[in-house]
Order: sequence, then C-alpha cells, then structure tokens
Amino acid sequence: MTLLQTSAALLLALGMVAPVAAQDLSPVGTWQTTTGESRYKVSLCGDGTQLCAKLTWLRADARTPKNLAMLNKLVVQNAKSIDENKWRGMVKYDGHEVSGSVTLVNANQMKLSGCQLVACKQVDFVRL
Repeated sequence: MTLLQTSAALLLALGMVAPVAAQDLSPVGTWQTTTGESRYKVSLCGDGTQLCAKLTWLRADARTPKNLAMLNKLVVQNAKSIDENKWRGMVKYDGHEVSGSVTLVNANQMKLSGCQLVACKQVDFVRL
C-alpha cells in the first residue's frame, strides 16, 4: 500500500469514527449509580438543551419508602446548560429538593453534585 493509499484509508477511518465519538458525548441514555442501587433514564427536554432524568429502577435493598415514592418520576427536570457537558438545576434526592449540577465527565461517566445549606453530596454514574 502506498503512503497516499495509507493516508486516505486513515482519513476515511477517522471520518467514520468521529461522528460516533461525538454522539457518545451526549448524556441521553440509561445510567446507573456506581454503587448499583439505582438506574435513571436521562433525556434532553425543554428547549432541547435542558436535561431531565427519571428514576427507573431500584435494587431490592434500595426500595425504601422514600425511594419508591420517586420511582418512575423525574428527579432532575429542565436543568439548564451552563457549560459544555454541564447542567444546573433542582435535583430531588432522598426526599429533598436541592440545587445541583450534572456533569458529563466522558462518554460513560457522569457526576451529580448537590448541596443543601452546607451539606453537599456527589453521586457518580456509569452508562449502561
């Protein structure tokens, strides 16, 4: 194979990979906490740039009355984009509604951070 053919093949291969990689940076999909107790369906909502998340599944030991009350309900609704791969809004967690942010770390990792007064918590997620 000549250098020209090799370069053309490499450019073609990169061109085919790039759209897939860009698509993978979307937060849309199904996510699970790294501890495995809950799963969420994340979608774009509102004007198409806002983020929503619905609690869709709970592991048996996480099926507390507070958690079951949130099952199949939005826990993040219309969080606004504040930066590339970062959204801020109200998050429903453990029976409380707190100000929080969602950050897409990479194609398969996401973090949710929230604070109420001085108490802050971070939850890490992996894509399923």
